[in-house]
Amino acid sequence: MAQLDDPLDDEDYPAYTMGRAAEILGTSQDFLRRLGEAKLIDPHRSAGGHRRYSRYQLRLAARAREMCDQGTAMEAACRIIILEDQLEEARRHNEKHRHD
Repeated sequence: MAQLDDPLDDEDYPAYTMGRAAEILGTSQDFLRRLGEAKLIDPHRSAGGHRRYSRYQLRLAARAREMCDQGTAMEAACRIIILEDQLEEARRHNEKHRHD
């Protein structure tokens, strides 16, 4: 049974190799590389230099893939997702301070 401090319970724990991440998303490894170049995700690097992805990063990549599949240019999709996440973070911050 997993404990609360189990790294696999951490949304940001880099648990997935590039190959496994691409398989989960149903996309190519090149797609994941391009998301990194577009600054949507910044995968952790293992000691050997291999990219490792977290569940949070996979969710971002899945959103980007969906938008790209609908015809949105990758750079635009990445920028939209980044801005949406910044807006959500600002809303959470405002809500927290509203109750303080």
